[in-house]
Amino acid sequence: MDRAAEYRISGSYYEACNCEAICPCRRQGDIPGGRSTYGDCDFLLSWRIQEGYFEEINLAGLNVSIAGTYNDDVGDDIWSVFIYIDKNATNLQFEALSRIFKGEAGGNLGVTANFSKILGIKPADIRLDHTAGVENISIDSLAAADVVRNYRHNGRVSCGIPGHDHPGQESVSNLSVNDAPLSFSYSERCGFATDFAYWN
Repeated sequence: MDRAAEYRISGSYYEACNCEAICPCRRQGDIPGGRSTYGDCDFLLSWRIQEGYFEEINLAGLNVSIAGTYNDDVGDDIWSVFIYIDKNATNLQFEALSRIFKGEAGGNLGVTANFSKILGIKPADIRLDHTAGVENISIDSLAAADVVRNYRHNGRVSCGIPGHDHPGQESVSNLSVNDAPLSFSYSERCGFATDFAYWN
């Protein structure tokens, strides 16, 4: 088993998936989330690291994205994912971010506990705009997501995984991924934007 490492990263977060807004996986107030809208969840997640380090390695200014899919009825460790890491990362930064987002570095990045199959870890041109209300993701020619409009709702909404304790803004969003074996495209489904902080 890989040893845990000291790290801390924080910044902005935006995701989109094929559920209907408000995504039923979300926590609404004190009510925990449940099953996805259609029983299968196809998703694209993105992180813009504004501040961060892994041991002595500076990670500020880098982007990470994860595309994947899961089925509600397959069990607990159910996600099949690609991890995309900023092409501008040095070899040391790439390795550090790989360890963090695979869960090998320990800490509170709970999303990695769900990975049953990592399809690949790739350097990519990850272009993120996390400006409120116009968030979007572009990853080479492989994946994209964008906000169509914010979804109006009352009360606090937070994401189940990751960053479940960070409230954010629900949206109606488009998303698509074309990176075999993942292939999906959806219009006007759900999105969610917030901030994040992970550490060990």
